[in-house]
Amino acid sequence: MADPVPDPRRPPRPRGVGPAARVALAASAGFALLALWVLLAPTGPLPFDAGPHTWSAGHRPSAALTAARAVTGTGTGIPPYALVVLAGLYAGRTARQRLTAVAGFVLCLAAGQAVRRGLMYAFARPRPPAADWAVHADNWAFPSGHATTGALTAGLLLAALALRRSGRPPVPAAVPVLVWGAAVGLSRVYLGVHWLSDVLAGWLLATAWLALAVLTARWYVRRGPV
Repeated sequence: MADPVPDPRRPPRPRGVGPAARVALAASAGFALLALWVLLAPTGPLPFDAGPHTWSAGHRPSAALTAARAVTGTGTGIPPYALVVLAGLYAGRTARQRLTAVAGFVLCLAAGQAVRRGLMYAFARPRPPAADWAVHADNWAFPSGHATTGALTAGLLLAALALRRSGRPPVPAAVPVLVWGAAVGLSRVYLGVHWLSDVLAGWLLATAWLALAVLTARWYVRRGPV
């Protein structure tokens, strides 16, 4: 049987919908399993949480603390939003594309943070002992807000690089973005205000959210020219 003739009135089906859906499902399943483990943990921290926490509390020279506090400060408040706005401006080639990208990136980050905040109150997981903190923290621990925000921001920066090049982001630019996103989350463990499982949950949540954002963006593109 001959292949059907594509309808010229409809835009072509975007590629990559399948992989994005699989990533969303895998990351969501990973987050759900980790969350269930946290809920069922009899003592609070998971077996792999104690080692990184103990090591971090015992290895804090002043220079490392200063660097960790500086990195962790970039994962909250204004810096992530400033970065995604700049990313949106870079991603577009026309004024309309830039406006659409900025609005989409900011909405993705804000909505992801809102979902994370709702989950935080739902799980109400206590933080590590306050005596081990090297920076101020408040609210509950799971999932980590800094880890989620850092990963979301890094993902949107990579998306901007990919959109600008109409393909994969260049490795020399992608590597520092990924390192920064990971460092924001790990700094929370080093500073003693999160368990490693809180950070892993934030990364999984951000990955699932970004994959869902890709699927939503592709659906939006198919609905009309952007």
